[in-house]
Amino acid sequence: MNNYRKNSGNTERQISRREFAGKTGAAVSLFTIVPRHVLGRGYVPPSEKVNIAGVGIGGQGRGDLRQFKDDNIVALCDVDQRHAAGAFRDHPKAKRYRDFRVMLEKQKDIDAVVVATPDHLHAVVSMTAIKMGKHVYCEKPLTHTVYEARQLAKAAREYGVATQMGNQGQASERTRRISEMIWAGAMGPVREVHVWTDRPLKGIHGVYWPQGVGRPEGAPNVPSTLDWDLWLGPAQERSYHSAYLPFKWRGWWDFGTGALGDIGCHAMDPIFRALKLGHPTSVSASNSLVNEETYPAASIVNYRFPARGDMPSVELTWYDGGMRPTRPPELEDGRMMGTTGTLFIGDKGKMLDGVLIPESKRKAFVSPPKTLPRSIGHYKEWIEACKGGKPAGSNFQFAGHLTEVVLLGNIALRKNLKESLSRTRLQWDGANLQFTNMPEANQYLHKTYRKGWEL
Repeated sequence: MNNYRKNSGNTERQISRREFAGKTGAAVSLFTIVPRHVLGRGYVPPSEKVNIAGVGIGGQGRGDLRQFKDDNIVALCDVDQRHAAGAFRDHPKAKRYRDFRVMLEKQKDIDAVVVATPDHLHAVVSMTAIKMGKHVYCEKPLTHTVYEARQLAKAAREYGVATQMGNQGQASERTRRISEMIWAGAMGPVREVHVWTDRPLKGIHGVYWPQGVGRPEGAPNVPSTLDWDLWLGPAQERSYHSAYLPFKWRGWWDFGTGALGDIGCHAMDPIFRALKLGHPTSVSASNSLVNEETYPAASIVNYRFPARGDMPSVELTWYDGGMRPTRPPELEDGRMMGTTGTLFIGDKGKMLDGVLIPESKRKAFVSPPKTLPRSIGHYKEWIEACKGGKPAGSNFQFAGHLTEVVLLGNIALRKNLKESLSRTRLQWDGANLQFTNMPEANQYLHKTYRKGWEL
């Protein structure tokens, strides 16, 4: 990993994460003691624009960077130069890199980093930036493993940086109205919630990405525009194949988090806020055939949460791959349950996709006042937090917990646990980050990093 390579006219030295940590460790350790505004590193005066670097700038990353047109995009990093070409055109003055470690080591004017890599790189990139005092915006899910989510939340708190996860709907009016309606007693105490997505399916005509498939055969040549070693990052070595990228990486255990990881942090966010959910006590799942390469084509995951204050215990059930809950009898004939949706079930009524059912109940309900502060905008929240404003709505304290719980469901889908889980549920001790009744499941809370890429 100590070779040199050319990139867009700039010579980059590709360095290992361990070597990088050694070079920056002394400076990094200061941040646990000295606030960033004292050091002058990572602190952005309210009157100034934020200097932003993007890591993983094709697809969603390009779209994220477009939201910061009032700030400075000063650096762009992507291992796939072809996929990143659009973002390079968008920001011609930004310096270009392939290795985020080189970028952070060389370019000292970076205040904040936007991370939109495949899931398996989220924690490594974000943690490196946080330990250098950089503010971080990271796409959902926050991390690839449960342990990583806990560690990122801890680091963000210790280093005092501004953070935001990319579940944009958290800033919406709909998210706030759901909470206000439930707290006003629109359905009485809520004891069940069902949430579903058609992903990885894409209507009836195909799939967004494949799941339930094995490792592809053959070892095609790596495209000249792609640095495959950097794309793998902390993942274990394997041959390049077009079956993995772009975007198709979501269905592979080593790179993505499946349909649950992709959509769960979006769809479950309003549920966690409205019902004030902490750690579940247990999780279980049923699914189609699964292997050690990809997530199952379809699954149902059930979480059980204890009572919270004056709120009763609640069961949250997730469905993907075209699965969905039984149609509620309150839903009038002719009204559809969409391919994605959320259904709250309370003692005195039901809410489908933010609307009380049946229609007669919706019309009779007196809408409660708006009691929650409204958002200035998902991306703007983070920028203002970078300048010393209040924490963003999906900062890593909230987002870390949400991601932890979402990813617990993926552990219940593991092939090696399927037989055992046909006889019991996984009992979860969130405070101590462990399963208490099935020690063999704890191995899936984290992963083994490739040498040189440790968190």
